[in-house]
Amino acid sequence: MGTAALLRAAGVGVGDEVVVPAFGNVEVADAVATAGALPVFADIDPLTYCLEPAAVEAAVTPRTVAVVVVHRFGRPAGIGQLHALGRRHGLLVLEHGESEAPYDEIARRRQRAAFLDAKLRGVRTPEGGVGHTYQQYVVRVPGNGRPDRDAFARAIRGRGVECRVPVKTPVHRLPEFRRCVSLPETERAADETLALPVDATLTKRDMQRIAGACNALGGLLQPAG
Repeated sequence: MGTAALLRAAGVGVGDEVVVPAFGNVEVADAVATAGALPVFADIDPLTYCLEPAAVEAAVTPRTVAVVVVHRFGRPAGIGQLHALGRRHGLLVLEHGESEAPYDEIARRRQRAAFLDAKLRGVRTPEGGVGHTYQQYVVRVPGNGRPDRDAFARAIRGRGVECRVPVKTPVHRLPEFRRCVSLPETERAADETLALPVDATLTKRDMQRIAGACNALGGLLQPAG
């Protein structure tokens, strides 16, 4: 059952508010709107890219009836804290999961992620955390150095490394959901994040090429501490 159907089944509708992330997943905001409710955007944790519990709590109003939690890039959200928050405020807490890969594929992705963790310089590597499946290996390219994320991406693509910007425009900036709301971590993540390849099919030589292309630019960036 989809998110909109789950919300409707729970009695969510016109006049209700549902807290959702603005960092990606426009389909979640769409589902809330389809159910007749208003999506309310809360900020993310800068390490997990998932909803930050304190930000969710700050977004709760008397009209809030639910929270939709999105697990991001293969890293689970802090669902325990969010369920506790839901119990305190009497809110429905739904999880929007990501597609699961076979265990052996996840194990190979984790190996490639560990290689990049050890080799990359000049970018901020992702926080691993328990249960991270590395559906995407997302680094941060500091925006106060040279090059910035977009220039960095163009440079490593020129060296044959496929990479992608995981969230080009946060949902609260899209015309159909535009909100005047302060989401500093969401904005920063949208400007700095870049997904590097960790596909299970990549060879050790492929991984060395990825690390080498990134590190060739590392000296041009500000320290990533």
